[in-house]
Amino acid sequence: MSTLRGRGRVEGLPEWDRCAVMGVVNVTPDSFSDGGRWFDTGAAVKHGLELVAQGADLVDVGGESTRPGALRVDEEEELRRVVPVIRALAAEGVTLSVDTMRARVAEAALDAGAHLVNDVSGGLADPAMVPMVAATGAPFVVMHWRGFSEGMNARAVYADVVGEVVEELERRVAAVVGAGVAPERVLLDPGLGFAKTTEHDLALLGHLDRLHALGRPLLVAASRKRFLGRVLAGGAAATPPPARERDAATAAVTALSAAGGAWGVRVHEVRASADAVRVARAVEAAR
Repeated sequence: MSTLRGRGRVEGLPEWDRCAVMGVVNVTPDSFSDGGRWFDTGAAVKHGLELVAQGADLVDVGGESTRPGALRVDEEEELRRVVPVIRALAAEGVTLSVDTMRARVAEAALDAGAHLVNDVSGGLADPAMVPMVAATGAPFVVMHWRGFSEGMNARAVYADVVGEVVEELERRVAAVVGAGVAPERVLLDPGLGFAKTTEHDLALLGHLDRLHALGRPLLVAASRKRFLGRVLAGGAAATPPPARERDAATAAVTALSAAGGAWGVRVHEVRASADAVRVARAVEAAR
């Protein structure tokens, strides 16, 4: 099976002949990556359009930080942050994803023009999420998740991280599909950095083939994450570079993920990853 065929198609989304690039717009004051730079609605919309100009195929808009230790925001505040940005970007023809764990926020975003629901809990955080997704027919990202941000580091315990993540994702997909979400609209995300150590994240990246065996397109979201900082620092005892100094490392993961057949990558800095997926596709085509 070629990596292109391994990517699969997601019903309800455009089809690209290569790994898709999902640009990130964090409409939050406390993102680990960009520290509130796009918290203002106008700034967030401008940034989303800039990401598209740099090569993003779709833009993921989120109003709640999910960094380790982050506390949840009020639902009304999340709606206030997300919906105007989604509506404005949709009016410009941007393909959009909403990054939320709340069914009400996801539904409002879909009504405002979003195309995809990216729920880091895979529908576990809000019992209303999966029924809403099933009813609307929206494509749905099911991420591997073991609990909310404030306590997830304590859950990073595995005897076999790849096997356990595969098994837990398989069970979650079965539950989501069993509740009425069309399987051809489901994407998988291994949840890098969520209840995982550096070693766990690297093992998952090194075994994308085992995740592909689940039979659904794969979204890899490694951008600027802690494990890249640890790799660049050379060990746990050294000080990792700040998040915004991890973009070259992120682009390296993009190239590896594209070559490994990922459907898409989720990144903060788009241009280098957009170049990386095109080079990976050209090499694939030359085989």
